[in-house]
Amino acid sequence: MRHPRVIIAGLGLAAVIAAGGVIASGGSPASSTPSASPGAAAATVRAAPAAVAGKTETVLVNAQGLPLYFYRPDTATKSFVTGGLARLWPPLTSAAPSATGVSGKLTVLNDANGHQVAYNGHLLYTFIDDHANQVTGQGVQNFFVATPGLAPIAGSPAGTAPAAPAGGGLGY
Repeated sequence: MRHPRVIIAGLGLAAVIAAGGVIASGGSPASSTPSASPGAAAATVRAAPAAVAGKTETVLVNAQGLPLYFYRPDTATKSFVTGGLARLWPPLTSAAPSATGVSGKLTVLNDANGHQVAYNGHLLYTFIDDHANQVTGQGVQNFFVATPGLAPIAGSPAGTAPAAPAGGGLGY
């Protein structure tokens, strides 16, 4: 007879994998850049068009094209996304992130989520219900889609301006 927790755990793992995440050591989900073919390394963060509330916007996406979000309560030095919240909103992790088509600064915060990637000081996450180039988590649980014009968060290495949109759009 199967134990119910094994089935539930298996479903959770399938959901994380389906969302493009991987289970990092320690059992926490994390987005990761997949192995690319030789000579074709994928950028960890890039700008791409995505459907946001029925309109096409330029947003930040990971190597798989999944939209990236920031969590408003986070600071430049601390992620408040842990446990069950991190299973729904897997942190973007990479020891050596790269960017294409963006002018903001990528940094890495080594924390409980591993080597978590930040854009202009905002720690980045994916959303388990998203698909490539389609944003479904905008405003959900205080997460907002990250855009190339996202202003640096106070106290970040990228600057000290408040988190506000640069030039309109969804920069929240």
